[in-house]
Amino acid sequence: MAEAILRSKAIDGVSVRSAGIHAVDGQAISKHAKTLILEADMPYTPVSRALTEQDVEWADLILTMTVGHKMTLTYALPEVTEKIYTLKEFVGPNSNEDVLDPFGGNLHTYRKTFEELRQLMQKLELKVVEGQA
Repeated sequence: MAEAILRSKAIDGVSVRSAGIHAVDGQAISKHAKTLILEADMPYTPVSRALTEQDVEWADLILTMTVGHKMTLTYALPEVTEKIYTLKEFVGPNSNEDVLDPFGGNLHTYRKTFEELRQLMQKLELKVVEGQA
């Protein structure tokens, strides 16, 4: 959902990829995530992808949804620690909270996360655009 929201903003000079630490390549996104993305008329990637070495090399910035994911990546990839942040940490320093993981939840739970991500992506957009100025 984060990828779809950020991609829909079409920020000049920003390319977006989504990949997961524990993702299985080619698995369909959840029906609730798809419902919300389609309601918002956003472009999206319909299947999951596992994070690859090429993704890490390609990225200038790696944003995780949880502190646990950030810790996993910084342990596995100490050479790129400087570009790994949680989304909340990056958009609002001093915030070490996780984005609510809706996995296994109902549509209402997914909607809560979708709205949280919309707000966070708005902050991210402002930070990125200001950084390009």
